[in-house]
Amino acid sequence: MNIDQKLTLSSVLEIGTETITDINLDSLEKLPRHFLKKIMILSNTARNTQLDRCNQLPNVSSPEDTNKDSAPSVNPLDLVTAVFLCSDCILQQQLMVRMSMCQFALPLLLPDYGTNGCTLLEWAMRDIVKKWRPHSMANSKGFKEENLVVTEMPAISFVRLGNCKLSKSKILNEVFSNRQQQQNFFVHRNMQCGDIPCVISNGLVEICWYLPCGNPSLDALTDPLAIINLRGDASSHLTQFEFLKTVSTAVFIFADCIDENQFELLSSIQNPKGQYYFILNSQMSNQCATAEHLKKLAPALKLDTQHLLVKTDKINEADFVQRIHGAIKDILANSCSRISVEEMSTMTQEQEINVDQRDERCLLAKEIAEGITSEIQDVAEYKKRVLPLQGDLLKELAQLEKEIHRLKRQGMQSTEIYKSYLKGEILKQRQKQKQNEPSPCILSFITAMQHVSAEQRHYFLKWMKFYLDTKARQNLSDLRGKYKTYYQGSSGHCKELAELDQKISDSSLGLEHFMREIGQIYEAESLLVDEEAQKQFGYLPSIAAELMLEGYPIELMDGDASNVPLRWVIDVLKQLKEKMGSNSRIQVITVLGVQSTGKSTLLNTMFGLQFSVSCGRCTRGAFMLLIKVKEDLRETLGCDFLVVINTEGLKSAELAKLEDSYEHDNELATLVVGLSDITLVNMAMENSTEMKDILQIVVHAFLRMKEVGKKPNCQFVHQNVGDVSAHDQNMRDRKLLEQLDEMTKVAAKMEKHTSSSKFSDVMEYDAEKDNTYISGLWHGVPPMAPVNTGYSENVYELKKYLIEILKHKKHKSMDILDFAKWIQSLWNAVKYENFIFNFRNSLVADAYSQLCNNYSVWESSFRMNMHSWLLGAENKIQNQPSDEIETLSEVLQNEVQEKLQREEDALLSSLAKYFSTRGENVHLVEKYREDFVRSVSLLKTELQQHAFNKLGEAMSIRKGTEKYDNIQSRYTEKIEAEVTRLLEECRGSNLQLDPDELNEKFEKMWEKNLKELQFSGIKKQNIKHRVFMQLKLKLQNKGSGVKERLAAGVNLEGCGQDFFTLQKEHIDLKWYKNPFKTLREFWNSSVSKEIGYQTDSLIQACNEYISEKANTSKLDYDDTYLRELLQKVDEKLNQQELQELPITPIYKCDLKLHICRLAALTFQRMHDKFVQEHDPLQRLERRKPIYLSVFQDTYNKKDQSQKKAKEFCDLCLRPALLDYIHKHLGLEIIENFQNSEDYIQYHTRKYFQFTLLKELLEQGMFLNYLEYIKHYEDYAKDWIFKKLQNHYTNKVKLVDLEKDCLSKILQKVKATINSAKQKSDTGKASEFLEEDIVIPRNSLGVIIFQNQENINQFSDDIQNFINEMEKDLVSHFEEDGNVEKKLSNLPIKPQDELFKKVFGCGKQCPFCKVPCEAGGGGHTEHWAEIHRSGGLGSYRYVCSQVLVTDICSTSVNSDALFKNSDTKYEYHPYKDYRDYYPDWKIAGDSSIQASDYWKYVFANFNE
Repeated sequence: MNIDQKLTLSSVLEIGTETITDINLDSLEKLPRHFLKKIMILSNTARNTQLDRCNQLPNVSSPEDTNKDSAPSVNPLDLVTAVFLCSDCILQQQLMVRMSMCQFALPLLLPDYGTNGCTLLEWAMRDIVKKWRPHSMANSKGFKEENLVVTEMPAISFVRLGNCKLSKSKILNEVFSNRQQQQNFFVHRNMQCGDIPCVISNGLVEICWYLPCGNPSLDALTDPLAIINLRGDASSHLTQFEFLKTVSTAVFIFADCIDENQFELLSSIQNPKGQYYFILNSQMSNQCATAEHLKKLAPALKLDTQHLLVKTDKINEADFVQRIHGAIKDILANSCSRISVEEMSTMTQEQEINVDQRDERCLLAKEIAEGITSEIQDVAEYKKRVLPLQGDLLKELAQLEKEIHRLKRQGMQSTEIYKSYLKGEILKQRQKQKQNEPSPCILSFITAMQHVSAEQRHYFLKWMKFYLDTKARQNLSDLRGKYKTYYQGSSGHCKELAELDQKISDSSLGLEHFMREIGQIYEAESLLVDEEAQKQFGYLPSIAAELMLEGYPIELMDGDASNVPLRWVIDVLKQLKEKMGSNSRIQVITVLGVQSTGKSTLLNTMFGLQFSVSCGRCTRGAFMLLIKVKEDLRETLGCDFLVVINTEGLKSAELAKLEDSYEHDNELATLVVGLSDITLVNMAMENSTEMKDILQIVVHAFLRMKEVGKKPNCQFVHQNVGDVSAHDQNMRDRKLLEQLDEMTKVAAKMEKHTSSSKFSDVMEYDAEKDNTYISGLWHGVPPMAPVNTGYSENVYELKKYLIEILKHKKHKSMDILDFAKWIQSLWNAVKYENFIFNFRNSLVADAYSQLCNNYSVWESSFRMNMHSWLLGAENKIQNQPSDEIETLSEVLQNEVQEKLQREEDALLSSLAKYFSTRGENVHLVEKYREDFVRSVSLLKTELQQHAFNKLGEAMSIRKGTEKYDNIQSRYTEKIEAEVTRLLEECRGSNLQLDPDELNEKFEKMWEKNLKELQFSGIKKQNIKHRVFMQLKLKLQNKGSGVKERLAAGVNLEGCGQDFFTLQKEHIDLKWYKNPFKTLREFWNSSVSKEIGYQTDSLIQACNEYISEKANTSKLDYDDTYLRELLQKVDEKLNQQELQELPITPIYKCDLKLHICRLAALTFQRMHDKFVQEHDPLQRLERRKPIYLSVFQDTYNKKDQSQKKAKEFCDLCLRPALLDYIHKHLGLEIIENFQNSEDYIQYHTRKYFQFTLLKELLEQGMFLNYLEYIKHYEDYAKDWIFKKLQNHYTNKVKLVDLEKDCLSKILQKVKATINSAKQKSDTGKASEFLEEDIVIPRNSLGVIIFQNQENINQFSDDIQNFINEMEKDLVSHFEEDGNVEKKLSNLPIKPQDELFKKVFGCGKQCPFCKVPCEAGGGGHTEHWAEIHRSGGLGSYRYVCSQVLVTDICSTSVNSDALFKNSDTKYEYHPYKDYRDYYPDWKIAGDSSIQASDYWKYVFANFNE
């Protein structure tokens, strides 16, 4: 320790490794820290200075060494003196308070070791407040509660002259101890290290107070008494002795004898103010001289035999103590002298004694505080005048803010109109606050804390606390006296008693009320003044933030109005963040418990804090306080500060019971549990009724936190349990865990969350480890009882365990700004009554959004990888020889399963890694993990089905063409054989044939062989008939009307030429819930338009399916396509949207007829195209020119290399490359688009919705809004398609992607050709890039026929023609610039992939039709962050038929009712919407912006 560099309270309270580690006292340097640590936890062992000798003497060399008392140590008094000399004024005050609780004597005059002067520690004692009961008040059961510095009482001093064999301090301890309990107020020579000579504490004057409890059988004295003890020889410390003579009612002088020097000292006492008593030891020599001196002193000191107390051999110690005790009682009975420590300080100037309170800063602070509080006469009246923003005004404001969420008094008003009214009322209340200019007292209060040092601010706040507490105690004492008088008097004073009750409730006045006023000043100004420059009090949060950093608690929740001043609290925390910088990670510890169970004392003892525990009032509301974490523990603990939240008691008499309503206790418990990492549930006196009451509240609060992914640790602290078997007794007899589990079930049922059946389901709790049993606080009967050592040790062990829990927390610490957001979201949720279904926290939303973002990337990768694999697999199937196709099918089936499994494992691994890395706030979305795991499984199932379908389709195409390919192969072999024979025949002739002759011979051979083949071609089928037969089969069991319709539709006349129009027989007017009087009325209604839209939508979906099948190359018509098409139609017709419309079976029949007409036309064209492309004779005819060319060139021995190379490029490569680009362009577009700035619009469903709504707002077109609201899916698809089309028309040229795609595949082609050239191998041509492109086999066969050219030359020629072909293809791409057409015809459509990403499950809110925003496909609950007016979901007010303007997320928190087809048009409460829509979770929307958007839409397009 350094006397020049003072120890501070904040440094002592910092949490470090040594805080939770038992100090091994092996050196003198560790003694101060040991003392400070122990005294902060109120341990009676704090004054122990005995060092560990084992560590001091590790090398004992002889038996003699062990007898030497060589272990260095110090006297406890020297330790206490040194600590006080090296402590600043703030720490000194805390040390005084804690030493007084331990019943240690306190330094009154502190010697200055360097100057031989001393200082009166008046200021350091200012915080000591005690309660006692004088015997005069025993019958009335009254008591006194006062600050001991200002309390006047007799003061008796005890001094020593010379060396004395009698232990003065030991005798004092015996004299003033209660009859049943021996205490060591003063350190004496028989205590550990008490016999070590003092070095710096000689001249120390100690003080302690004897305070009676009112019980004659326990009290040593009947009235309070100040006991003052001078350390050292009085003759060596004359200044202190003079001071004691001046302030004392009596002075007891301990001496063995009185020599000449001492006689002279005593002779100097003239006109003594108090009495003098001598306590002598008769066993010492010089008794005659002592007697002679006393005889001379008797007249001046007014001595008689009663003033001489001599210890002889005949008197034992107990009797001698009783004689001293009797003398003291006589003094108190016969003396009226009273003095306070405050009065003592006025007597120090003559003795040249310093007083700590004379510091200029302290005196200035005193003057300001005195000026602020001097006006207090009636506390309630003072609060109304000086603190006008509180009281009824603030309570009304708090009720309005809750009502705007709960809507209890809405009545029959429209929700939005009522909310607007409430907002207006809130504004009025704030304006009232603003009109109340801050009182001079408040301005003085603010000024005193602004731009001053921490010490100056401390002085001021302590003086304020001192004066406020003093005034409040006086006021409260007078009111209690009046109340008692009325209560004990005759009846008929009910009104007076009620008024006094209210006055007593209003008489609480503390620093928190002034800070609350400051907060309300700031809140009102923040709401009403927009410009920062115009704000007069914008600096107030900075002052509060500084106070928090200095260790002062700040009010989080106003206990009087049950309100959290959000703007104030959040801005204070923002300022705190600025002052903390990067070191702003926090962990939160909270305490909950029944009223007056010692919650504040528990926290004060555990962490050395200063939560108020006196002044006749309990904590109201919730207060938060910061504790700094030392560097050596920050990384291990994962935070820079601990936030400790203290709360008012639950189940207090003046608050509503839990069973009656979710009111104050629930609000408080939910708030603090939601904020905490560890919640201490404090329970005193293992009372089962009390336990049940508090546990019910706590279980509800924990259950609510589970809903948002927060699972705090819970510690049950059982106070006043001293028995060593308390733990086992509680677990066996009270079955705590069983009670908790049962309460969890009940609470879960009440909160409509039946999945939680055990207490451990909703929070971290281990029944064996998480129960702490703590002894009673006091060891004996207060006020003279010290703190129980068991209590302090139990609390210390609990503290260590809490730190260990925080070390091993699964989630990261919260930043102070995140904490602010959490407070805001949590309090907004608490303001709703139905807590569970209304909690949407911004941190949870951000964490969920981040999870969705990551999952979207993983899902996209899964999809793209599977698409790429499928393209390769399809190519393999097309390239595979017919005889190996079945084997390949089995191989691919296995491969796709393995590929899917690998991708699923990779996605699950990414998901697990995301949660295990414990990124920022990941723990908040832990509850959604299983939803995303299910989403992975569903995604795999979806892609597996898609893969099987694509493979099956590819196999179907391959098998469908196999028959014709085999015929074609036989024909080709025959033709090629005949060409070869003719070639040999012509070469064998001696005649040289000219081209005409060669051509003639070739023609004759060709015609002859075609006749011999005898194949009439593929027979075309009547697809219209087949389609009609499938439809007829589907509708064979329908009614007669349908059969008549089918009969009229024979041959599907007018196939695909007409448009579907609604007819009279399509509509059932009587069936509809609101019957139309006339058909004309129907045609003009919205119902007619809805039927038209649903019809068009269904026809469009069917057209897309038909086009997809028709555009698949090499695919012939199959009846399964029509069956699938009709199945889609039935699925759509069975959806709720169409079920609720008045359509008839005739409508369904006609619609299917119309769709089948469309399908028949397209499928007929599809079939005709297939026939044309696969007819063997036509294919042979198309290759005739090539065979003729080969025949002529071979006969004339021309070089065919270049021609063959060109034919290879034109007939084989070009179609293969075009097919490749067609298949892969979709993937290229997706990859390219994901890297563009426009992709952010599709990053999450939430952002996609934001982009849509923003664009709608900018366009300002009603028809667009109507399309978006009524037909969201179609609108979203069309919007995405148009955005893509625009992007690849104006920002990126689609031709550039086609070029890139072409370039990639050509690189592979050229590499393969070079490889073949080096190997000189043409036998593997059929396996040419079989996974990338499909080479037409027949075309390749023609090229290979009679190709005997040099492979190197052939390869070079191909390379040359490839370059030309590349230019030609690029020109082709540029010429064909129709982006819309290209995007529409791609097999992998980018617009569809983007739509899948942002559309989600497609479910819409049952009220406002907002789409579900839940991530993944496996979520079990649908939700949307922003809801809208019910009118957008076609809800109308019954009487006026006006569209509903209320937001459904507001309605679910009101008493409003709804009805629809699901309720069978019976009214049902919005609050219980889950009875009908259990899969939807509609969170309460406290965001004004959310509803204002749709208010604007309603207002702007209102007619």
